[in-house]
Amino acid sequence: MISRRTLLGFATGATGLGLLPLAGSAAPLSGPSIGMRGSIDAGTEGVIPGRGSKESEKTSRQLADLIAKAARQNLPVFLSPGTYEVSNLMLPDGARLTGIAGATRLVYGGGGFLLRADGGSRIELSNLVIDGAGRGLDGQTSALVHLSGVQDASIDNCEILASAKTGLQLEGCGGRIERSSIGGAAEYGFYAVDSRRLSVTANSVSDCGNGGILIHRRSKGFDGTIISGNRIAQIGATNGGTGQYGNGINLFRADGVTVTGNQITQAAFSAIRANSASNAQIANNQCFQSGETGIYAEFAFEGAVISGNMVDGAANGISVVNFNEGGRLATVANNIVRNLAATGPYVLEEAIFGVGISVEADTVVTGNVVENAPLWGLALGFGAYLRNVVASGNMVRQARIGCAVSVVEGAGNAIISGNLFQGMKDGAIIGHRWKAPATAELARGGQEAGKFPQLTIEGNRMI
Repeated sequence: MISRRTLLGFATGATGLGLLPLAGSAAPLSGPSIGMRGSIDAGTEGVIPGRGSKESEKTSRQLADLIAKAARQNLPVFLSPGTYEVSNLMLPDGARLTGIAGATRLVYGGGGFLLRADGGSRIELSNLVIDGAGRGLDGQTSALVHLSGVQDASIDNCEILASAKTGLQLEGCGGRIERSSIGGAAEYGFYAVDSRRLSVTANSVSDCGNGGILIHRRSKGFDGTIISGNRIAQIGATNGGTGQYGNGINLFRADGVTVTGNQITQAAFSAIRANSASNAQIANNQCFQSGETGIYAEFAFEGAVISGNMVDGAANGISVVNFNEGGRLATVANNIVRNLAATGPYVLEEAIFGVGISVEADTVVTGNVVENAPLWGLALGFGAYLRNVVASGNMVRQARIGCAVSVVEGAGNAIISGNLFQGMKDGAIIGHRWKAPATAELARGGQEAGKFPQLTIEGNRMI
């Protein structure tokens, strides 16, 4: 019998005697040469870096042809390190383009768009630097990389830089955007519309003119995107407005989205803003130095879980509001909100800044800590927009008023119990008519609190 060890020894010896061919002596494969890990090496097909602007059109044409050829064979195209100045590259179904991370650069030469796909089951971009060079995109193109109708889009370990509009835009796509860096976009870093259970994980988005990561739908419905573990910083609002722009993460009409474990710093408006987005889970995020409201659930939504977040530095901390538009049903639990400002990024008569946590309808507020709120630590309802709110087991330190609760005619039920208030300037629990104080201290119960049978106020402590 020949043992495995004997067989291996025989093979090694035979190779040394020339009886088995060495890998390098095999007959060449027909068709395109095969490069890194089974890919087609663009260099051996005549697509080489460093040609510059004069040969940009030729390089673009050759690379487009090669991508199409490789896609038909279900093979990736490998680009060696260097700079490839190209434009107007259409990505067919099955296109896979890869390089050496940080070293393979696709630089937009102008005159239209850089990378685009319209439909397909799968497209992959990996280990590429995709540089817009600040050059203008045509009127039909809204992003440096624009994919539409791709069932499984994969962007992995790429850098997308200096777009004159948006860095990366997906429309009607599923797939994964991960381990990538998007920076210097004049509009948005990443904009996804009508997604199909997209995953946006472990990316860095910074220095964008009007928004970081946007998950939108043309009409309200289930989206299911997961946004996790991303770092977002320095998001501006060059278009102005009162919150339409300037958000680190923005959900609009997109239901069932999870936003977890992200770090957002210096967003001009909100770190995380969910507008008309039902069943959103916003958990364990760090939100630093927001210009307006740190975390927002607003307008026509039903269902929001906001838990375990850190909001440090904002005009308002956490707002779950717009019951007048149908915004209702939430839990706000175990968050830390601190170091708020009395002013925001715009001036409106109805605007209120300096509030720790604001809620309006069918919401439980529990286990939170609010510290250094210039106006109110907690705000329960606004005008007649108060229904079924429970605020219990919270701690508020250093605020003008610990808890402002609406006592306007028509305001609904609230339970305020077991909260601790320390260092309040003008009272622990004060009834309000819109923005104006309308009662004496309610925290002690008694005759004053008894005027409002819709309120249960008990077991609170003032220090």
